Amino acid sequence: MKKTTGFYPRLRVDSRGGSAVGQAGGVLLTSTIRAAGLDAGLSEALARWRPVGAVHDPAKVLLDLAITLALGGDTCSDLAVVRAEPAVFGQVASDPTLSRTIARLAGDVDKVLPVIDRARAAALGRGSGPRPGSTPRTTTGTPATLW
Repeated sequence: MKKTTGFYPRLRVDSRGGSAVGQAGGVLLTSTIRAAGLDAGLSEALARWRPVGAVHDPAKVLLDLAITLALGGDTCSDLAVVRAEPAVFGQVASDPTLSRTIARLAGDVDKVLPVIDRARAAALGRGSGPRPGSTPRTTTGTPATLW
């Protein structure tokens, strides 16, 4: 049913029937994270904040938390919704691990935030289409009409 590459399993269609994924929006988010390279870029950027021998990558912890918020969660404990779908989201950190990771990153926030911003900007640069704040153009170079 799944093949794990990167942080999140790659899902494939199974026509034999069975249960459907309840977090279809989460599948789209994980695919977008992978396609933009945000998982690998953020992991590399936050590598110095990963304790030796740690099971969970700080980047994966942050991305899982972001997915939780995007799916409607409003507290860190809502990570349990993501944790309940391992076929979609892979191994998700426990609440105590999440808290330790956030505390470790917050302890060096002046260095962490610029690193996260650079990883995010690099991922945005990999995507296709207009950049935020840009005006879409037609093939002749004139501004495109959006409606």
